[in-house]
Amino acid sequence: MRIALYEPDIPQNTGTILRLAACFGLAAHIIEPAGFPTSDRAFRRAGMDYLDQVSIRRHASFEAFSTWRAQAGIRLVLFTTSAATSYLDHAFRADDVLLFGRESAGVPESVHRAAQSRLLIPLRPGMRSLNVAMAAAMAVGEALRQTGDFPASAAMESGRFARQLPGWRPFGARGERRGGACGWIEG
Repeated sequence: MRIALYEPDIPQNTGTILRLAACFGLAAHIIEPAGFPTSDRAFRRAGMDYLDQVSIRRHASFEAFSTWRAQAGIRLVLFTTSAATSYLDHAFRADDVLLFGRESAGVPESVHRAAQSRLLIPLRPGMRSLNVAMAAAMAVGEALRQTGDFPASAAMESGRFARQLPGWRPFGARGERRGGACGWIEG
């Protein structure tokens, strides 16, 4: 799983998303031009000491990113407010790249056309959009849940947490699905 940011323009959001990527072991791609230098203090503060823990690849343009993606054979999943399909109804794959647009303008139509999937996070009527870092966290959480790739999945499968929850057992980790849920049940 990878996160890609299209021409990000708010350093704090970018730093927060890179911290998210570091915490879950995801590679991050920044499609230039960014609206700030990566030496920006706000960017560094938001990423804190996690920036050294994430693999960041920069692409000079969307065309350069597209060339890399085509060579790698990776599916592009775009999160956009103009999509018709909910991210909750999408089947994620472990090798997907989740793309998030600029905070101020999203992505151009050419990027929409390049994506194999276009997804939205449903909101209440009248609400325009979520903060891009919050949207990325929700998307990554669902994608990792579906693919069973949360870093703690191995611990759940081993039953390590069962000792802490007497009478409970895990379900839904890697393969066993019950209505799309994952967690602990009694018994």
